[in-house]
Amino acid sequence: MAVVGVLALQGSYNEHLAALRRIGVRGVEVRKPEQLLGLDSLIIPGGESTTMAKLANYHNLFPALREFVSGGKPVWGTCAGLIFLANKAVGQKTGGQELVGGLDCTVHRNFFGSQLQSFETELSVPKLAEKEGGNETCRGVFIRAPAILDVGSDVEILADCPVPANRPSITISSGEGDEEEVYSKDRVIVAVRQGNILATAFHPELTSDSRWHRFFLDMDKESHAKAFSALSLSSSSRDAEDLPKNKPLDLPIFE
Repeated sequence: MAVVGVLALQGSYNEHLAALRRIGVRGVEVRKPEQLLGLDSLIIPGGESTTMAKLANYHNLFPALREFVSGGKPVWGTCAGLIFLANKAVGQKTGGQELVGGLDCTVHRNFFGSQLQSFETELSVPKLAEKEGGNETCRGVFIRAPAILDVGSDVEILADCPVPANRPSITISSGEGDEEEVYSKDRVIVAVRQGNILATAFHPELTSDSRWHRFFLDMDKESHAKAFSALSLSSSSRDAEDLPKNKPLDLPIFE
């Protein structure tokens, strides 16, 4: 059985563990670097991203988290977890915060405003429905939520949503000394996938819809299948090299 780690520093890690239990999957709490060993995948939950970053620094987790992400095992960040996984974050508090990185995107930390601007909405998710069945919409729970402003060419967009009419105007600076611009699009990205990384600006663990968790677990199955395929290809190549040079490589080969 796959073992899914849930970063349990702060935030909605208990809700993710409960969601995993509902679909018969073992989830374990992760608070120290050594607890990442032996995991098949990892969820970084929503919470207060600055507090989570401080606790991750205290436990010296950032190097181990970066190694886990770069190792190719599936990682899913929800809300604050999305911020953790982004290569770049804007709209941060003074001094910023450390990021794990790995996801080629720019995220705005509080795109939808304060806690009072939290909301729920229906999201169009055809890719999720195609893979996991059910309706082509899901309930998105946004709590003081971030959003993805732009993505790299290798990033697949899984969901976006309209920008709320009452959202405060957001000014974006692309870097120190660069000219600032106001975000003027009428929709914003809220769910993406890039290889082994899944990220959502909302909280699927706070709903009864288990499809996002199943989608994430299917990513783990895909990674195992690719590893097995690569291993088989490597073994076949070595076997071919061991054959006498004057023998044809057409299969089947009988000795």
